[in-house]
Amino acid sequence: MTERFVFESREEFLERLRALIDEGTDPQSIRIRMPYQVPEVMEILGERPDRLRFFALFGALTGFGSGLALTIYSVLSWPLIVGGKPIISLPPFLLIGYLLTILCGSLGAFFGFLLLARLPSGRGLAEGAQFPERFVIVVGEEEEP
Repeated sequence: MTERFVFESREEFLERLRALIDEGTDPQSIRIRMPYQVPEVMEILGERPDRLRFFALFGALTGFGSGLALTIYSVLSWPLIVGGKPIISLPPFLLIGYLLTILCGSLGAFFGFLLLARLPSGRGLAEGAQFPERFVIVVGEEEEP
């Protein structure tokens, strides 16, 4: 069930938001659209847990593992033995692993941001045009069109 509240003034908007939280509404189920940033909203709703860091961590670990695997596989497939040195030498391999850690971690964070922000989405454009200078509170899950 979805409830929508539309307000003209900032004060009415903040009062209703406080009332919803006092009634026991889960802050995770509240979606807000504002014509400008209101700092009091974050104080009322509290900080939401950040899930983006897990995308960056997974990308970084994948990059490091694939960097080491790529270099070790290529050396084992085409060995170049020079002066009795070991075939698998970690210092140059760690450099490739480090570079792929940065690359894949940043790509994971970027694509995680797109996924979590639900971008690109043209769905909210029509509603933003419908309420250009108003504060909107949506409680519950919005139905997909």
